[in-house]
Amino acid sequence: MQIIRYRSATGVVSTGLSDIGQLAEGFPTPTIALHDLLRLPGDELRTRIEGVTRLENQPSATLLAPIDGKTEVWAAGVTYQRSVEARVEESATPDIYTRVYDAKRPELFFKALPHRVAGPDEPIAIRADSDWNVPEPELVLAINIYGEIIGYTIGNDVSSRSIEGENPLYLPQAKVYTGSCALGPGITPAWEVADPYNLTISMTIERGGQKYWQGQTSTKYLKRRLPELVEYLFREDEFPSGVLLCTGTALVPEQPFTLVPGDVVGIAIDQLGSLRNAVVRGKQAYLTARAAL
Repeated sequence: MQIIRYRSATGVVSTGLSDIGQLAEGFPTPTIALHDLLRLPGDELRTRIEGVTRLENQPSATLLAPIDGKTEVWAAGVTYQRSVEARVEESATPDIYTRVYDAKRPELFFKALPHRVAGPDEPIAIRADSDWNVPEPELVLAINIYGEIIGYTIGNDVSSRSIEGENPLYLPQAKVYTGSCALGPGITPAWEVADPYNLTISMTIERGGQKYWQGQTSTKYLKRRLPELVEYLFREDEFPSGVLLCTGTALVPEQPFTLVPGDVVGIAIDQLGSLRNAVVRGKQAYLTARAAL
């Protein structure tokens, strides 16, 4: 079962529950937003979910990114050994990435607000001023306002390696831009995932209708514990509408790979489903593609 945002055939956006990708249940309050659920204590959220009404008919619906309102997306970096290696390869100052991997304090950075986030089958963007761009498949934590992990989803932290590699201070430009984040298909409640440290993550990149790159890893290789990342994120900050936290990647295509327009990135994580997005280049192409949906 997953918490989802969806658009009905009449264009109404709602929050509901899905079962194997099909809309199965609706909340008693039709206007409840996803960020409203992130304001509930974990126990109350579970009670609400288990008490929703099953729909007799399954209406057609389009899945949207599982984020709304003022919920923020943040990300953690260098949480896997492979991520260290990739960041060292790209950087003119490689030592800082080795040091943060071994440091007590994790790397945490702001990623996106809802208007920059793509959902399932929506476009993602690579920067027009970057010549080395990669997808980053990640386990994403859904965290309520109390700092409780209430669920998990799939994320794609699209990044410019060339811009970040030029200077680490350019990280915000490499990571935060229109269309640089995808989330979905929904949020699987935390109590339905027995072991978040034993989830297989796979990624396939299609080019010209053919598999061009594929790889697989597991969350068992995470160096950082998930509550540790959450604790640092909430240590001196608050999130009145909840927060989604990308936990880092261990699947990084080797040089000289770079995303190009028309590529399709598919990410799958055990128990969480799959997320698929086509690539466009530049802000204007992204906005045009979104407007055509």
